[in-house]
Amino acid sequence: MFVVDELILILGVLLFLGIISNLLSSRLGVPVLVLFLMLGMLAGSEGLGGIAFEDYPLAHGIGSLALALILFDGGLSTRMESVLSAWKPALALATVGVLITAGVTGIAAAWILNLSWLEGLLLGSIVGSTDAAAIFTIIRHSGARLPDRIASTLEVESGTNDPMAIFLTIGCIELLAGRVTLGWSLLMLFASQMIIGLVVGLGFGILAVWLVNRIQLGAAGLYPVLVTSFCLLTFGLAAFLGGSGFLAVYLCGMVLGNRRLVFQRGILIYHDALAWLSQIAMFVLLGLLSFPSRLLAIGWKALLIALILILLSRPAACLVCLLPFRIGWRPLMLISWVGLKGAVPIVLATFPLMLGSPNAPLLFDAIFFIVVLSALVQGSTLPAVTRFLRLDQPQEPEPPLTLELSALRQVEGDIVDYSIGSDSRAAGKLVKNLALPEGVVIALLVRGEQFLPPKGTTRILAGDHAILVLRPETRPLVNQIFARSEEQRGTIPPAFEFPLRANITCGELSEFYGILLNVEPETTLSQLFQQKLAPEKPRPGESIRVGPLLLHVRSVDQNQQIEMVGMTILSAEEIRAAERKHEIQ
Repeated sequence: MFVVDELILILGVLLFLGIISNLLSSRLGVPVLVLFLMLGMLAGSEGLGGIAFEDYPLAHGIGSLALALILFDGGLSTRMESVLSAWKPALALATVGVLITAGVTGIAAAWILNLSWLEGLLLGSIVGSTDAAAIFTIIRHSGARLPDRIASTLEVESGTNDPMAIFLTIGCIELLAGRVTLGWSLLMLFASQMIIGLVVGLGFGILAVWLVNRIQLGAAGLYPVLVTSFCLLTFGLAAFLGGSGFLAVYLCGMVLGNRRLVFQRGILIYHDALAWLSQIAMFVLLGLLSFPSRLLAIGWKALLIALILILLSRPAACLVCLLPFRIGWRPLMLISWVGLKGAVPIVLATFPLMLGSPNAPLLFDAIFFIVVLSALVQGSTLPAVTRFLRLDQPQEPEPPLTLELSALRQVEGDIVDYSIGSDSRAAGKLVKNLALPEGVVIALLVRGEQFLPPKGTTRILAGDHAILVLRPETRPLVNQIFARSEEQRGTIPPAFEFPLRANITCGELSEFYGILLNVEPETTLSQLFQQKLAPEKPRPGESIRVGPLLLHVRSVDQNQQIEMVGMTILSAEEIRAAERKHEIQ
């Protein structure tokens, strides 16, 4: 058996056990990242596997690649609404918060481990940031649903604070080596990391959107690979130019994730799988680097540093950074608690080892212990802490499944599978009475194990699956009819015109879309125009205002009867402006 064959077998076993660990995570109440680390430790030189691995440059390289893919996937799944609602507190935590955490922890570490103040600050800098892989995994798979603003703050912070931690780590190493001094050169290092990472990330994200939507590839499976190539190009170019590759890939992913792409669903699923594979590989590999006997030897001292980090450094940083934003004490405590450490500190801890620093093994062991304790204690107690602070949110119903018309890449359309609940507005209604907007078709109903071709007289029941073909821009209206909760329904965006049939009644607007008008429920949209424009016949393009709605004629038939109406919900400012105009007239 060749060596490569043995290596493939070992990798297959470790990957399989890593996936099994994910299944055990929820049952044992232990974060899956800790189980991955434990698996690597069991497979290591002092574990059952006996695999000797001390190649720190290789571990750093694999860890950096895995982190780039994880951050890119995190960017793809970060909604712009989350960024806009939380970017100010998140940015404060990602910069000033990391600096405060590193300083307080570093001073404590220097005293506890009998290190120089600069070596203590090096340890504090390495553990100063929250870890994106740990945060994304805990928030999305822990079973605890956090309030939207808290979850957004934590996700954006964890995706953007690595550059600050890397800058502080490299700065301390350079100061220890005597290659830089405190002052201008250190500030220039920080500026280059941030600015270059920002420009390259946003630039490559915009370029990737443009190219992916225009290039004609022979196979649909190549599009996710093309997007991955942009991830690697973004990271590599930003690092080559002296910027932060981690910040660049997160921003690039965020640009891609908030724009419509061809084969978008396949791209997202592919990168989610790639991120999971990266997490398993990275944490198992980092577990291989550890020596349990050395961890036990430093255990009490590392435990004391971890307690100071969790109970003092992180809360102090959160208090200073979040106080200006008037965040309540309960959200503040929760954000303080979810300061999880993960792979980034362990990867950064390989820097001193590669440079042969005298106290590098001591730093690595202490950092590894702190990371494991942080993930184990903070990660496993997150649901309980959320409930204790009365910030737990009810779990959302399973969102509708969106597929794509992949074979017709030039067609702007989605196939959406809605699971009908008893609280769906469509439940108990006939298909012909649903008041669907133009461009929406119920293609199939699934009831139990039966397929039901929908007819106008087919009644939709709770428990059915309604499979719809729709244009993407009609999704907010369709959600109003089929979604199972207010949160899934969302709101109908203003200043966006929706096409509706002219025979839809005002009562149906109220029943299916929650739009209340001060008119008779039996009045159709066509009749509203007749009332407002009589005795003139309506012509395409003519508009009327009814309550919060602006309606305009989209098309008429041969008899000059209105066929289609465009509906726009006016903002409060537009309504006031229209009322003032009416008063003047």
